[in-house]
Amino acid sequence: MSRKAVYACVLVAFVAACAAKEEVVYTEEPVTTEPVFTGKYGS
Repeated sequence: MSRKAVYACVLVAFVAACAAKEEVVYTEEPVTTEPVFTGKYGS
């Protein structure tokens, strides 16, 4: 391949790798808060 073709392929691969990817995460249950530490035995 010519150098221009190689550079074009590298440029296309670089742009595709750096493209912003939006990932949507759906949760079935609502997110809860972490339990609070209340001592060794919880009293």
